[in-house]
Amino acid sequence: MYAIPLDDTGAELRPLEPWHAEEFLAHLDRGREFIGRFIPFGSQVTDVDSARATLQRYADLRAADKASHHGIWSDGTLVGGVLTLEFDAASGNCEVGCWLEPAASGRGLITRAMRHLIDWAVEDRGIHRVEWVAASGNVPSLKVAERLGFTRDGIRREAHQWRGERHDLEVWSVLAPEWRSARDAHKKR
Repeated sequence: MYAIPLDDTGAELRPLEPWHAEEFLAHLDRGREFIGRFIPFGSQVTDVDSARATLQRYADLRAADKASHHGIWSDGTLVGGVLTLEFDAASGNCEVGCWLEPAASGRGLITRAMRHLIDWAVEDRGIHRVEWVAASGNVPSLKVAERLGFTRDGIRREAHQWRGERHDLEVWSVLAPEWRSARDAHKKR
């Protein structure tokens, strides 16, 4: 399969598949509190069987062309990932998301991984509109969207309930022509 280098320190983007269940569980255990501050991603993953079931669900969604899951490894250790959700090539729309454990934050891994994922969605799959949805308090996530050239479309007020609290969700998007311009401007730097 593929392994896309993300930096010169050995970080890479690779498929995240059901056979990674033990590694996925260990990763979520290391970052569970940090990852789960605003999103329930992985909260149902509590043992190897539930880790395998989650990864299998995404493998099935990928096979149905509805979503995709990709891991970020640093020095051979799974530290995060990027994904597509609500992937609809026929309508040209998808949503992207990400997660990262604290030890890997601040290195630009999500930004670089997301560039590859969005470029694939736009150029290889013909996606026209890519959405990024994050809680307003999830500032690191929103900063990545902004760095990637997304525009804030609006706020869905108190649309997400998590851990007994209602959160505003910010909806950001980038259209294919905007993506190409942002990508090309980044490459010139």
